[in-house]
Amino acid sequence: MSDLTAEYRLDYFEEEGFSRRECSSCGDHFWTRDEERTLCGEPPCEDYSFIGEPGFDEAYSLEEMREAFLSYFEAHDHERVEPYPVAANRWRDDVLLTQASIYDFQPLVTSGETPPPANPLTISQPCIRMQDIDNVGKTGRHTMAFEMMAHHAFNAKEEVGDEYAYSGEVYWKDETVRLCDGLFEEMGADLSEITYIEDPWVGGGNAGPAIEVIYKGAELATLVFMSLEQSPDGDYELKDGNTYSEMDTYIVDTGYGLERWTWMSQGTPTVYEAIYPDTIEFLKDNAGIDLTDEEADLVRRASTLAGHLDIDEAEDIEAARDNIADKLDVDTDELTDLLEPLENIYAIADHCRTLAYMFGDEIVPSNVGTGYLARMVLRRTKRLVDEVGVDAPLDELVDMQADRLGYENRDTIRDMVRTEVEKYRETLDRGGRKVEALADEYAGTGEPIPVEELIELYDSHGIQPDMVEDIAAERGATVEVPDDFYGLVASRHDSAQAFDREDDADERLADLPATERLYYDDQERTEFEAVVLDVFERADGYDVVLDQTMFYPEGGGQPADRGTLSTDDTTVEVEDVQIRGDVVLHRTDEDPGKGEFVTGQVDGERRRRLMRHHTATHIVGYAARQVLGDHVRQAGAQKGLQSSRLDVTHYDRVTREQVKAIEAVANELVRRNVPVKQEWPDRHEAESEHGFDLYQGGIPPGEQIRLVRVGDDVQACGGTHVSRTGDIGAIKLLKTEPVQDGVERLVFAAGEAALDATHRTEDALYDAADVLSVDPQEVPETAERFFSEWKQRGKTIDRLKEELAELRAAADGEEVEIGDAVAVVQRIDADTDELRATANAHVEDGRIAVLGSGADGAATFVVGVPDGVGVNAGEVVGELAGRVGGGGGGPPDFAQGGGPDVDALDDALDDAPDVLRRKLEA
Repeated sequence: MSDLTAEYRLDYFEEEGFSRRECSSCGDHFWTRDEERTLCGEPPCEDYSFIGEPGFDEAYSLEEMREAFLSYFEAHDHERVEPYPVAANRWRDDVLLTQASIYDFQPLVTSGETPPPANPLTISQPCIRMQDIDNVGKTGRHTMAFEMMAHHAFNAKEEVGDEYAYSGEVYWKDETVRLCDGLFEEMGADLSEITYIEDPWVGGGNAGPAIEVIYKGAELATLVFMSLEQSPDGDYELKDGNTYSEMDTYIVDTGYGLERWTWMSQGTPTVYEAIYPDTIEFLKDNAGIDLTDEEADLVRRASTLAGHLDIDEAEDIEAARDNIADKLDVDTDELTDLLEPLENIYAIADHCRTLAYMFGDEIVPSNVGTGYLARMVLRRTKRLVDEVGVDAPLDELVDMQADRLGYENRDTIRDMVRTEVEKYRETLDRGGRKVEALADEYAGTGEPIPVEELIELYDSHGIQPDMVEDIAAERGATVEVPDDFYGLVASRHDSAQAFDREDDADERLADLPATERLYYDDQERTEFEAVVLDVFERADGYDVVLDQTMFYPEGGGQPADRGTLSTDDTTVEVEDVQIRGDVVLHRTDEDPGKGEFVTGQVDGERRRRLMRHHTATHIVGYAARQVLGDHVRQAGAQKGLQSSRLDVTHYDRVTREQVKAIEAVANELVRRNVPVKQEWPDRHEAESEHGFDLYQGGIPPGEQIRLVRVGDDVQACGGTHVSRTGDIGAIKLLKTEPVQDGVERLVFAAGEAALDATHRTEDALYDAADVLSVDPQEVPETAERFFSEWKQRGKTIDRLKEELAELRAAADGEEVEIGDAVAVVQRIDADTDELRATANAHVEDGRIAVLGSGADGAATFVVGVPDGVGVNAGEVVGELAGRVGGGGGGPPDFAQGGGPDVDALDDALDDAPDVLRRKLEA
């Protein structure tokens, strides 16, 4: 079994006089020009040496450094590519957020299924890594939001021919390292201080040799050479314990941290002062943090050692902080008190940038997917803002970053943040009681509240762990919060686990040719001829494969067509249509015969209704974006015959006025009778022109994708549509409802279904008018008057019941002495509300109440006990109810119950005094 050692012996290293060394501290192998070097250069083996002594000739801002990088690679024949959104689920179905520049080209480009937009290319891609959330602010270098500057080359072996969308070698390892060295040289770096650490990369079933590029203690780049795929018979065994073999494609996947390169050029104490200078100063002033010269010097010295605080590397963060304090010859508590407010300030600045990226790219806070991750970051940021004493509104802080990033939807961003902060307050009010109950459960047990419980409290109720600590301490319970708490929470959501994956197509279909789909040629056509290629018998019918079909298979929320297949001898019903890979399966009730010629007949009326509703779905989505904002995206859809639904992302409830506005915009587009066009452009051209909002209904594969254009709305869509919007007739929004937090459902009807729905609403209105004996227009006013009168009568009835209860309590009932107390035992054949009111009146007078009723054909008991009387009401009710064939119970002061045996009610009440005495003496 081989390892990757030989993969690092590059001609470039030999030409430039590099030597291979083993780090005397950590044991990693690295390449260096300095023959005297014994350490790899990366913390904790070495400290940052550029703090106060920048490693480049000039200081750069973020914008200047980004341009310098991209221009350098453009000058070396790379084409500049515009960055993608931070929401990777716009073009992928296996991840949520963009965590690296290579995410932009997975899975279609890296697999060779589609060509890259350029080859080679360079890009500066905004990314968000939730797993770094707990390191932000502490290490001086970690940011959750960052830009990965990169250059990529996509290579394929010459012999693979047309199997892949690209072939041949652009460049590989030597040229990649040469370009990296050249960039450092252009920046004025001391090349003798750069180390190239060998660190094989593994991830997602792929692997390859990789090099970490370290300069003055900071990792500034990673050069990954993706060339291996996981295989049980592979030649290479890597650090994850799996074996790998070589792929036909091999890809240069580099990552240069824009923020760290900027930091290196400035030499500030942390990366945060270099990339957020204005925000850091604003937050420090607002929070009243003003360091003396001595404190500032201590912060600077501590920052050179901050790399030791990496939560992923340090076994114990507190011990690591103690070690730093020892090296600085200061007290740990003193150092912590000085650094923690600054660490919080740094985290607030970073988190606000993360939120600006998320909301700027139109992620809407919710309780699932990317929306959940945005909510998690926002709530943590709000806690930090409150903790450090910043009194600026959170929406203002996020807007500062959104402005710097150049987003145009800043008003929507601020509105989303304000709405989410208010929801958070409401959640905290509700969740506090959950924490108290959990703390009571663990108080006195000697066991801390489990971490899983902490995560669930945060996940379900938004309760921060420090709040749990405070409440738990008050109630005698303990909490141990792990250093990587927020990373653990994020790991629940920021992965492919957030998605359900479908099984591959039936292997038995693999040898069949692709079905020619005629419904794209003429969507109005309903009759066709075809040959039966194969028939598969199933438990509930037959799956028929034709060489071509007009039947639309279920997909994109559109139900399958129905109809018939006919031969000279038989006609079979097509009850369902599905697609597996490129093969369309027609589920029939009988076998039409393999090899037969058939005439297919699609149910035309059903098809037309579905076409109207599918086109209407596009129009309603477009109208919703016009009315609610560009952040609105499709979160699900289902087309039907009588109505359809469209689920959209939105951070608030949709009002009645907004419903009317959406309906108006939609029907204006219908009245304009614009053509509904379909086209098949190159994927990259379509994405470049229209962005990833194309993929509202899913991500299609292939180099060419089908676009459906309805006016200004353009979407990738595989469904059937009307020819012009006027063919829809009309669109009627029937209702809106919340599906989940952050997702609103719009239910609507189109065409004849819209007219039918309107008639149903009118019929209901006229029926109500007949009942109320008024004109239909007077129904709302009359209903409101009746409802007000009904509420007033209800209040009167309640008042009279209370008065009646007081009178009954004052009336003679059987009073018996129970120890030092007096009990009233009474039969009152009234409803439960009256029994309870009467019992309350007795209890207020200091008497035990035992009341029974035989109303409504059942025996009912209510027992009330004043404070300080040693009788348990729940136990008394339980015993009395048992005597009438039933049961009951409740708390010690008030309980009720009963049973079906009314005849035994009086005997049970006669025994009540004895029951009370026994319970008192027990």
